[in-house]
Amino acid sequence: MSEVRISPVEWVAKQAREYEESGGVKGTTVMGVPCLLLDYVGRRSGDWHRTVLMYGRDGADHVIVASNGGKDADPLWYRSIAENPRVRLRVGPERFEADASTVSAGEKAKLWPYLSSVFQGWADYQVKTERDIPVVRLRRV
Repeated sequence: MSEVRISPVEWVAKQAREYEESGGVKGTTVMGVPCLLLDYVGRRSGDWHRTVLMYGRDGADHVIVASNGGKDADPLWYRSIAENPRVRLRVGPERFEADASTVSAGEKAKLWPYLSSVFQGWADYQVKTERDIPVVRLRRV
């Protein structure tokens, strides 16, 4: 695997290292919510980057929320996967490639109650911003 640049946010970097170095045994939750490692190609640098994200499930797919803590701008990882949708995931001990796609408004409406039950913060963040927070489906390839 090529070298990966870990998030510059200190707590994210610490959790990402713990998650990866433990083989997906440690660092797999935040506040009781399951987390995955998302490796993606930066849209400007072309380098691989890694972040930790909470997720939900929809059948076999993993579903993530581009909330950026309710800020008015999309997170950088979301901008990158919109241009380069092939990503690499670690979910627990398993590593695999996936294709990322933003769900439609109708699909988001169906998923949102479930996602809000996984992590109430996502609903709170949507109230904080006028931006429509994207929901992303990660489908194993």
